[in-house]
Amino acid sequence: MSKTILLIGAFDTKGIDYDFVRSEISKRGHEVVTINTGVLGSTDLFKVDVEAEEVANAGGRSLSDLRENQDRGEAMKVMTAGAGIVALKLFAEGRFDGALGMGGSGGSTVVTAALRILPLGVPKICVSTVASGDTSAYVGLKDVTLIPSVVDVAGLNRLSRIIYTRAAGAICGMVESEPDTSGLQDKPVIAASMFGNTTECVESCVDSLSTYGYEVLVFHATGTGGMTMESLVTDGFVDAVLDITTTEWADTICGGCFDAGKDRLSAPGRRGIPHLIVPGCVDMANFNGIDTVPQHYRDTGRNLYEWNPSVTLLRTNVEENERMGSVFAEKANQAEGPVAFLLPLQGVSILDGDGQPFCDREADAAIFNAIKTGVKKDVPVYEIDANINDLEFSNRAVELMIDLITQKSK
Repeated sequence: MSKTILLIGAFDTKGIDYDFVRSEISKRGHEVVTINTGVLGSTDLFKVDVEAEEVANAGGRSLSDLRENQDRGEAMKVMTAGAGIVALKLFAEGRFDGALGMGGSGGSTVVTAALRILPLGVPKICVSTVASGDTSAYVGLKDVTLIPSVVDVAGLNRLSRIIYTRAAGAICGMVESEPDTSGLQDKPVIAASMFGNTTECVESCVDSLSTYGYEVLVFHATGTGGMTMESLVTDGFVDAVLDITTTEWADTICGGCFDAGKDRLSAPGRRGIPHLIVPGCVDMANFNGIDTVPQHYRDTGRNLYEWNPSVTLLRTNVEENERMGSVFAEKANQAEGPVAFLLPLQGVSILDGDGQPFCDREADAAIFNAIKTGVKKDVPVYEIDANINDLEFSNRAVELMIDLITQKSK
């Protein structure tokens, strides 16, 4: 069955490139709809459905103003804003099934801004000169696929033809593949946060909750993972949150590489959905190689553990844990739905187990006490004399999660 693919980009300078991709898509039996984001002009190589004038207007300016002012930075801002608005409008009208764009750093900025506005699950590809290194500015929290262009997106040659052909094949394959969601639509969704140091606990919870008829989405607490989970909660995709692994706050406080931002732990409360909070892996802030750990931590003899050659963990101390506990309590106090805490008294991670490198009951007690003294009286705090990865703990977490969901349903 024929599908329609959105081609979005600067047709004034990349018209030849887009025409090649359009032809490859057509060979596979699919249609295209096109949006031109090029400020300088357009193309006559193929039909343009939405010209740059409409994109600029959607972004709040006229195209003639952008051309007259000759301010590239301002033009980029306007076209970036307008591209997203136009793309979302076309998608809402059912005009396309997947989207593809191409460009250098500037073009990729405009293209991916439009792709990120599209809902999760909509196929999205950007062929880009910047598809390497830290691509978070382009991917954001959405399922955008970046394909390295290898050479610049600046015409056809023996290399670009290969890349463009594969990209066209990829987007066609994506729109042709319909995920089987039969039997899943009616299942309530629970989001869970996990780390290598809480895997055993979360996997046990997932198995148990599945038997109760819940679908559990697991997010790796790597900064992006926590932000993505919070974003899905905000967008209404999630019915409850089993926050076993709240370690990203340790990175926020200690300057680690898995910082999810100060909004972490906020979305469930704002949405009023059940939220069980566990101080999982708050014993560790994450850095990359040992040389990336800030010098002041090394100079003061802080407890460091090389988890692997690319990950170095810093054991959090009493002061840092007290700060985290205060934040956790504040987030819970602001919640508009059922919320509770579950504290593992025998360690918040594998490394915090008895006799393990990060075992520090004084530091653990600091966050536990800050939570207990900081929360309102109607926020329950449960303690269990077990390590976070013990079966006893995961069983209790499941019980409390279901209890919070039951409270919400009543």
